[in-house]
Amino acid sequence: MRDRLIFVGLFALGFAILGGYWLNISSMANAQTEVPSDHSGPVMIIAVEGQANGEIRIALRDDLAPAHVERIVTLAERGDYDGVVFHRVIDGFMAQTGDVAHGSIDGNPRRWGTGGSDLPDLQAEFSGQSFERGVVGMARSQSPDSANSQFFIMFSAAPHLNGQYTVVGQMLEGYEVLDAIKLGTGANGAIMGTPDRMARVTIER
Repeated sequence: MRDRLIFVGLFALGFAILGGYWLNISSMANAQTEVPSDHSGPVMIIAVEGQANGEIRIALRDDLAPAHVERIVTLAERGDYDGVVFHRVIDGFMAQTGDVAHGSIDGNPRRWGTGGSDLPDLQAEFSGQSFERGVVGMARSQSPDSANSQFFIMFSAAPHLNGQYTVVGQMLEGYEVLDAIKLGTGANGAIMGTPDRMARVTIER
């Protein structure tokens, strides 16, 4: 009887530890980075249309990545981001967009996500900011200095990206819109059928 009580007690303790571990992982995944209270940089407003409809507001962190933020502002103010699709959307990970060369909803879906802009690639501006829910990072190829126009918005925390990709912003509003963006399929998150798109992207200073 005593041995059985010890076994039950150890099982309950193990279950409690395991439960606490998963709760901690879950809370990490849903953690959101706070925008500094003294943030005075530009704000990007993305009007999303498709399966998701509404606005996403992003504080652009020119204190962390001034060259990358300048690039986003330039492309937005030129209207280059208008009509660009979310071409890669992975459940629980991130939604990627910003291919101004080939990402038009009227373009060839096979080329979505393969281009950048007519401006040169950027040198990495890595920082200590972690990739948590709502953080915006610049997409790149294998070279750290290959970011150009594409960016992604995090659904959940992804510590393995820390120090590997340039953080350019943090969402202020519109999480319900982000979470409603049409998901892709397969490991790469490629969109099948009609994707959601950035109907219009504007900058507030």
